Amino acid sequence: MSDKPVNSDHILPEILQRDVVAQSRLFRVEALHLRFSNGEERVYERIPGGNRHAVMIVPVQSDGTLLLVREYAAGTHAYELGFPKGLVDAGETDAEAANRELQEEVGMAAKQLTFLKQVSLAPGFMNARMAIFLAQGLYPQQLVGDEPEPLEIVPWPLHEVDALLDHPEFHEARSVAALLLLLRQLKNNV
Repeated sequence: MSDKPVNSDHILPEILQRDVVAQSRLFRVEALHLRFSNGEERVYERIPGGNRHAVMIVPVQSDGTLLLVREYAAGTHAYELGFPKGLVDAGETDAEAANRELQEEVGMAAKQLTFLKQVSLAPGFMNARMAIFLAQGLYPQQLVGDEPEPLEIVPWPLHEVDALLDHPEFHEARSVAALLLLLRQLKNNV
């Protein structure tokens, strides 16, 4: 992502100093010392972005059935229901990564992938972006993934979308956003 604002008259704060304040195997936390255009100074903590980003796939079968996955989430220490997702590997396009993740997690490939939107997660604290795709023309094709256990594939009829939105295991913001983007896409294609 660029450090320049898009279509904005705002002046980005000046970065005075960056310090690593914590680091683990997965995350680095950085203190960002800033001076705003009005002279105010603040220290923000963030997880700086790397070169990798992620994809999420909304697989829809020809009969209108959504394919979701139930998998363990360490953050909530629970099994969560959502759409397949994963990181984009070096040298892959977002669409290639989406089709690979679909094959690894659901055992299906897509003849057609439609980009729906790029979303971010907690931009006040991290530079994490995810491209969301609609996958159609599904056919069986399995790739070996990196999940520690087999994922449960959960078919869900599209006409029962309200029940999905009310389901206690379906609450991850990116999956909810992906579902709403799918509904907008389907409405626009009528």
